[in-house]
Amino acid sequence: MITLFASHEKGGEIRMTAIEELKAEHQAVLLTISISDQITSKLRTGQAIDLSHLDQILEFLQVFIDKCHHGKEEKVLFPAMEEAGIPRQGGPIGVIYYEHEQGRSFVQGLRRGVEGYRAGKENAIAEITDNAQNYGRLLAKHIDKENNVL
Repeated sequence: MITLFASHEKGGEIRMTAIEELKAEHQAVLLTISISDQITSKLRTGQAIDLSHLDQILEFLQVFIDKCHHGKEEKVLFPAMEEAGIPRQGGPIGVIYYEHEQGRSFVQGLRRGVEGYRAGKENAIAEITDNAQNYGRLLAKHIDKENNVL
């Protein structure tokens, strides 16, 4: 059974609840978005970047944020909330699901941009910076909703 709402002490060690763990993960997400902003700012101003940094960010976005973090929300938290009577349709859960899908679209655009940049495509920098910026804005608002509304 997952405890969603209270922390507890067990054997002298304090354990995080699922909600506390998700909120702590939000901090890692926001840090990654900040790093992504710094890298894309360099790209916008014509500075050289190490593409492996964007590859690592993409991996973090797809593996940690989408599969792990959003996976926990979509497979555990949201079903529990629905079971407790919070509706998906017309409620905050539906909005969060929609934003997860929007985020996945921005990550796909970012990946296309990185691949285009490697191939020397002219519009690749705009595709990278636009998708990274849109994803960062979306996640900042999204995390605020999850932390303060849900």
